[in-house]
Amino acid sequence: MSDGRDGATTVFIGLKPTMTYVFQVVTQLNSGPEPVIVKARGNAIGKAVDVVEVVRRRFLEGQVELGRIAIDTERLTNRDGREANVSSISIPLTRTGPLPAATASLPPAERAPADGP
Repeated sequence: MSDGRDGATTVFIGLKPTMTYVFQVVTQLNSGPEPVIVKARGNAIGKAVDVVEVVRRRFLEGQVELGRIAIDTERLTNRDGREANVSSISIPLTRTGPLPAATASLPPAERAPADGP
């Protein structure tokens, strides 16, 4: 993850499990009103789309808006020294629903009771 331009946070998709990136994106969307940009290259593009769809349809249903999706081709030099074309995608997400309330700042009497013994 890194801070991008205009206060946006960027989550780069790679080899980790899909849910790892889902939790990163949800955490960033819950932390403030700044957009989160999901980026991927090559074979990770499908996983980036999966991450965005899980966030939109399972975790923050009706609370996330997609921005303008950008696709591109980058020329990279591989390990053999040859240049190769690699596709890339950038998917911006913005939280449209209310941010979760910070209960840690509430006095103990006003906090929701914890379940359990």
